[in-house]
Amino acid sequence: MSTVAPAAPTVPRHPAPPRFERPGPGAFAAAVAALAVLAAAIDGVGLSLTHLVEGIPSIGRILERMWPLDLSRLPFIGQALLETFQMALVGTVLGVALSVPLAIAATRSHSPHPLVYLAARGLISVFRTVPDLVWALLFVVAVGLGPFAGTLAIMVDAVGFCGRFFAEAMEEADKGPQEALRALGAGRLGIVFCAVVPASLPSFVNTALFNLEKATRSSVVLGLVGAGGIGIELKVAMDLFSYDLAATIILAVFLLVVLVEQGSALIRRRLM
Repeated sequence: MSTVAPAAPTVPRHPAPPRFERPGPGAFAAAVAALAVLAAAIDGVGLSLTHLVEGIPSIGRILERMWPLDLSRLPFIGQALLETFQMALVGTVLGVALSVPLAIAATRSHSPHPLVYLAARGLISVFRTVPDLVWALLFVVAVGLGPFAGTLAIMVDAVGFCGRFFAEAMEEADKGPQEALRALGAGRLGIVFCAVVPASLPSFVNTALFNLEKATRSSVVLGLVGAGGIGIELKVAMDLFSYDLAATIILAVFLLVVLVEQGSALIRRRLM
């Protein structure tokens, strides 16, 4: 009696993965134009590997002069570093406080009027577009040299940074609780502060902490234009070719930024 061998299982065939499609004339022309713009930009900035290689010995000589560190002005550096952090902290807190009402006005579904929405969006765009160094120069002229001008510059920059992300977080908030409160007769502000803001609060905290990290780094640069902080100490050290003192200041700034970043990361883990 003959036995019939079982048929081999059929393996399903999958279509071959799609390949890159040949670009059309318009896409090809756009790619060529983009490459031409990139080539012109490279030529415009003077990118040169030869100059970089020739400059490496100069960098080595500067690094050699940075060691050993100059600790003679360590108390003044510590005081300026504390001032730098205070500028970043106060500027961020004030900026976050001003960002919340501005972000509510810049949220399409919660703004009281379309013109208010457009005005709030435009104001946030202006704050984000103008660099914080320009704001620092303006406030130095307005209120004089010192950390107050730097704090105001950080505050305005924080409004532009946090205002946009606060508004986006409120736009993406769950609509269910909002509809429930609206059905119960709650007003616009009641819905915002009882449903929208609580749902967006984790995003608010993240954005505020990221802004504090950014403000800590920015406050160092603001000191270069007289807006307080440790930047002026770094500028004087570099102008006097005191590279050992400049290295001490750079290391102190690095430690401050690392501490702020680690602290904000710890706060995010605890709150989330």
